[in-house]
Parts: sequence; C-alpha cells; structure tokens
Amino acid sequence: MRALLFAGQGSQRRGMGADVFDAFPDHCALADDILGYSVRDLCLRDDGDRLRLTRYAQPALFTVHALTYLAQRTERGEPDVVAGHSLGELNALTAAGVLDFATGLRLVAERGRLMGEADGGAMAAVVGAGLTEVERLLADAGREDVEIANDNAPTQVVISGSPEGVSAVTRLLTTALPAVRCVPLPVSAAFHSRDVASAARRFADTLARVELAPPRLPVIANVTARPYPRDTPVADLLGRQIRSRVRWSETMNHLLDTGVEEVWEIGRGRTLTGFWQEARAVRRGHASASGSGVPYAAGPGRGPAARTGEVPMAVPAPSAAAPAPRAGAAGSTGAAPGSRADSAAAPSGGARVAARPGTVLGSARFREVYRTRHAYAAGSMYQGIASTDLVVRMAEHGLFGFFGAGGLSLARIGAALDDIERRLPPGAAYGMNLLHDMANPDLERATVELFLRRGVRHVEAAAFTRVTAPLVLFRAKGAHRDAAGVPVAARQLLAKVSRPEVARQFLAPPAPELLAALVAEGALTRDEAAVAAKLPVASDLCVESDSGGHTDQGVALALVPTLRRLRDRAARATGGEPVRVGAAGGIGTPEAAAACFLLGADFVLTGSVNQCSPQAGTSDAVKDLLAGLDVQDVAYAPAGDLFEIGSRVQVVRRGTMFPARANQLHDLYRRHDRLEDIDARTLSTLERTCFRRPVAEVWEDVVRHYRDTGRPQIARDAERDPRRRMALVFRWYFAVSTRAALDGAKDDTANYQIHCGPAMGAFNRLVEGTALESWRRRDVDAIADLLMTGAADVLAGAGARTASRPPS
Repeated sequence: MRALLFAGQGSQRRGMGADVFDAFPDHCALADDILGYSVRDLCLRDDGDRLRLTRYAQPALFTVHALTYLAQRTERGEPDVVAGHSLGELNALTAAGVLDFATGLRLVAERGRLMGEADGGAMAAVVGAGLTEVERLLADAGREDVEIANDNAPTQVVISGSPEGVSAVTRLLTTALPAVRCVPLPVSAAFHSRDVASAARRFADTLARVELAPPRLPVIANVTARPYPRDTPVADLLGRQIRSRVRWSETMNHLLDTGVEEVWEIGRGRTLTGFWQEARAVRRGHASASGSGVPYAAGPGRGPAARTGEVPMAVPAPSAAAPAPRAGAAGSTGAAPGSRADSAAAPSGGARVAARPGTVLGSARFREVYRTRHAYAAGSMYQGIASTDLVVRMAEHGLFGFFGAGGLSLARIGAALDDIERRLPPGAAYGMNLLHDMANPDLERATVELFLRRGVRHVEAAAFTRVTAPLVLFRAKGAHRDAAGVPVAARQLLAKVSRPEVARQFLAPPAPELLAALVAEGALTRDEAAVAAKLPVASDLCVESDSGGHTDQGVALALVPTLRRLRDRAARATGGEPVRVGAAGGIGTPEAAAACFLLGADFVLTGSVNQCSPQAGTSDAVKDLLAGLDVQDVAYAPAGDLFEIGSRVQVVRRGTMFPARANQLHDLYRRHDRLEDIDARTLSTLERTCFRRPVAEVWEDVVRHYRDTGRPQIARDAERDPRRRMALVFRWYFAVSTRAALDGAKDDTANYQIHCGPAMGAFNRLVEGTALESWRRRDVDAIADLLMTGAADVLAGAGARTASRPPS
C-alpha cells in the first residue's frame, strides 16, 4: 500500500509552483477569481513579502499542492490512502473527492483569514523528547496556559500557548532534559490550542454551509489519527482541527498498522517522509531514522521568518534509541507458567468455564461471596451502560457484574431486574448500583425498597459522601446471628470511596439514630437493628482513583494502603468478617491490575474498559470513539448531578467539545448570579453550541421534566431564585449531552458526554493489532480474563514485557 502525504503551512517559499502553473491555466484563472489576486504572481514574485502572512500563505500552498498532485497523478496513479499535516489535510480531502478545487480553495482562504487574525500566542518545537515526557512535565509544572499542538514523531512535539508559558516550559524542558532542543517558531498566535477556539468555531460555521462529499479514498484525520468515518459528516472533524492537536505520530503508526509500505510526499523537502521513516524504524526496533528533511520553520534565515502562522514545525531530530517494547508485545498465551487449565463449573450456576490463571489473586472470600472465578467485578456505569446484557454475560461465564441503575427511573430498574431474573438461573450472582442523588432522596429510598422486594443481595453504592438511611436499611435488613452468636449480614454493600473521612463512615457500624429511626417507622426489626449495630455499614470498600465519572483524582498508590490501615484499625471495633478493600480506576492493563494486588487490594473493579464492549448499553458511535482513544484523551469536567458544588467527573475529550463547554458553563455559573447577567454574545453562543435552542425553550423543558417526575416545586422555587434557575438551565445541558451519546445522535457528536478514565486508552494500546482491537470482539468476560490472567503472569515473574496478550 502507498500513502500520499501533503505538507502544511511553513513549507511555502518564493518560486513555488513554477513547474505546474503553465500546465493548469484554467485552475490558475479560477484561483485568481476566487482570491481576487494572481496566485501565480504571489508565488513566483511575492512582491511585498506576502507569503509571510497566513492569509496569503495558506491559499498559495493549497493551490500549488493541488496542482502538483494533479500533475503527478498522471504518472504515479492514485494512492491507497491520503493524509495531510494540518493545512495539508484540506489538500488530502480534495484528492479524495470530498472537495472540488474551487470549494477547497474558498475554504482555505477563509481558514487563512481567520487564523491570520489571531495573535498574542507563541509556539516552540521540542526536539529530543516525546509526547509522554512533555505532557508529564506540563502536568507537573501546572502550566495550564501551554498545551501540545503537534505530536509529530516519537522524538518531536510542538507546544503552543501564552508567550510567557511557552518560554517558561522551554526553560523547564532544557533544564530537566539536557538533550532536548527547543526551537521557537515564527508564528503570530498559539495555533492548535484553545487560544484559537474562536477561529475554529467560525470556521466550523463556514463548513456547515458547504456541501461535502464522502471520501472515495481513506483520509486520515488530524484530530483522531484515524480515517474519516463514512457515517459521520466530514465537517464534524475538520471543524475542530484548527483548535485540536495534530496527531501526526499516531497517523504514521496507523498507516503502518494498515499495511502502508511506501509514502509519497507533496511539499518542500522530505520532512513528513522523515517522520514516516522514524515511525517505521521505531516499529522495527531500530534507532530513529529521523533524517527529517529540511526544517520548515527553524528560525531566522530558514524559511519564512515572521507571522507564518501554523507550521508543521519540523526540525532535524536527534537519533534516539528505540523504546522498550510495549507491555504485552511479546505476550504469552494467557496461562501462567506451569499452570494447568482445568474444567470447572461456573460459580454462578451458568455455563461451564475453564479455570484459568488469575483465580488465585486477591481475596478467596470475595470470590466465594460474589460467586466469581476472579477477585474481579465489572462495575456499574450509569444510565444502564452497565447493561443487563453485561450482567448476564458475566454471570454466564462465572464472573460478577453490577447493573448501572444510576439515573434510571424505578420502572426501568424494575424492568432490568425482570430481564436479569428471566435470563439467569435461580441463585446466580449479580449486583445493582445505587447512585446517590442529593436532590432526590425519595428516589434513593424507593430504589432500596425495590431491591429488598426483589431479593437483590449485592449493591454497589457510588457518589455517597455520607452514610444515608436507605444504605443502612439495605445493609441491615435480614441481619442476624449465626449458631455461634456471630453477627451476620444477609446483604453485601460495596461502597466506592476516594476519601478517608468517607471510608471511616462505611467502616463503622451505622449511626444509632439512623437505626432507631428505621425501627421506629417499622422498616427494621429491633433484632435486625441490634445485629446491624455490630456490623460495618459496608462489606467491601472500593478505592476509586483516576476513574471515569465521579472522581476526586485520587492516587491508588496512596489511597489503597491508607484505607487498608483504616480498615485494620476499624475491624477491632466491629463484629462480623473484616471489610474487604478493593481498587478501581486506571485498570486497563494486566500490569495495572497486578499493581493493585501488590498494594494489597482484595479485588479489582473495572469500568471504562467495559464501556467499549458489545454488551455495553451505549451507542455504536460512542464505542467507535472509545476504541480510538489513547491514555491522554480524557479530561475533567463538572458533574451534572453535583454541578453547583463543583464536583468533577472524568470524561472523553477526544472527538467531543463537552469538557470545554461544560467547564465554560460552570465558570459562568461561578461568575454570575443570574442568566440575565451573561453578555448577549456569550449567551447567543451557548444557545447555538450547547443548547442548540433558545434559553427560554430550555427552561420550558426543565419545568416539564420536574412536572413529569412529580417534583414541580423544584421549578417553582427556581422561578423565585435566579441563580438556582441558572443552575437548572445549565444542568439541562448535562442531561441532554448524556442522552446524545447514549443514542449516538449523529448531528450532536460535539456534545457527547462520555464518562471515561485513561484505562480505556491503555487497554486500546494493549490489544492493538490483536483480535480484541475491534470492540465488537471485546466481550466483557474476555476483558476480565485478559486482565486477570495477565496480572497472574506479571506477579508470577513473567514480567511486564511478557504480560498476557490476546491472540492475534
């Protein structure tokens, strides 16, 4: 296979196009009509040094590269796949038939105008350091005014942001990494960063008015490093490109993955070819082959000097040793050394499964109580994303899963229980989620009462900052003493926690006043309350760290040992068996699971990785997006259910504008007392991008929602409280953004809210090039077995480089 690569801005020079203009007089005349000046004169003479200006450089380059392709295509034929670096992506889309020449040039002229108006930022090429190193330094330095604009190669990235920030970061880099070279780029603004978000939005508005054809050749998008999907409008990705990172290194790796063996570059020099060669050399395990060609913008005297705008930013890269092999690259068959796979009946009473390595990890008591082969659970994901299909599949394969009841009505939760009980044999183990809702305690109580009526024995409690009466009711109901007089709980309560002060509440017996109130109302017997007073509220604590959804951004290395010590101290004051302490968050590889067990975890619980499986109850569009994530493609945003107090959730940022828009809403909420205080321009932008309707219609939806759910007083109270009304309007966005993702709304991808942690990207890397690379083959039981058998391999001494890897 052969790929065609188009260079971007920065490769312009006086005299370019001299070899093609005479061959295409009609195209030149058309370009002159569109631009209002002679493109031939601009390129060949450049009177006034206009090629230094973005508004002239971009249409000039587009024209020359388009004509060069037409001239070379006659001799070389069509490529198998095309890609372009930033501006070059519009040439790639033209070569693939998405744009005709005239439409492409009009778009590029507008793009150049918008980007040329931006100013006030700075950029620098970082040579000799990779993406991970630079991202880590940015995070450690807390520099939120600098971000990575281009990931060009394993040894070259470009940073973009405020002039002070870029200057500070370059000093930090060269101090911390002496081999690194930082080259300031002659640009007028911080391109491919949040600083040009306004230009990106305006360009997206322009794209929305243009008819774009589906590509007839695969075109790799800068924003995703994957081909433009046929079922998604091209404008969705292209509109975000100006503000988004250029994922060129990932693009080169994708071309290698798809079998590309040769590249053909259009543009000055061979910089993009150099990046290709470096990626191929690293893949083959050789030293970097980054003879990156002529630098496009390496400072005074080299290429355009000032106000060149957005540049491929390629400077000669130093030779670098190939990185260590990725975990799993030399993977075993999945069996621990010396192990034997024996046939065993599934503990759930479902299908017979094979006993595999990993079954000895963690707490044997956890495996017994939850009737599971592994000390492992598939955690709940709200709105039924952790679906009945997921729960049933896990149980049928001797594993345990929680249904995601959070955010669902009682009727839908009841229907889910009907479905699970119909499909599983009596006595099969499964669990249900109870998500704390500060605004609706009545629903929490009603949900627990439903669980008790239906005989639910296992509940996962999430987002609780204190122990509530419904939690105590679930845990205490049926509590008794065994024949030896030992307190016994009839139900298991697994509490997700990330703070020691919350953990202490779950490790202690229920507050006496809560038990007394439940007895007084007849919900508990005196005997049940007396036994419950000797038992901890939770049977299991699950330490959340770096997870998708609600998170305090905790660190497992600190939290797991700390909460184990709290557990040990608390055990001396309570009866019954000790509380088990597990870990969740960031578990997307065997090494991560093994690390949790080394920290002393009794079990592990996964979430994000299961969202990208055939059994997950979300849209295929979301699963396609998740399957393309890398570890850095998540961000923090306000939590819709706890919007006013500023709680945060971890969400996908790649392929969606939700994190930026949600953070903007919370910032507006902090700075204003009512909607009417927000300036008209900002409010108009919100109506066009977030709400996609007038604020008045949003409020009508809010009123209708609370009326239909039997809580009209909430809306009536907000009518008298402007700040509360503003919060409810903003919270509406969080509800519809979730629904858009679950439904896979093709016209609203920019607003998808997808809770996810970095484990998803880590898992994608793990299964790259294997049978599980496609999410359609990632059954939740296969994910569990891969992680747990791989963890057993790691802990048995096979080491991280031979961790379990799925079959190719």
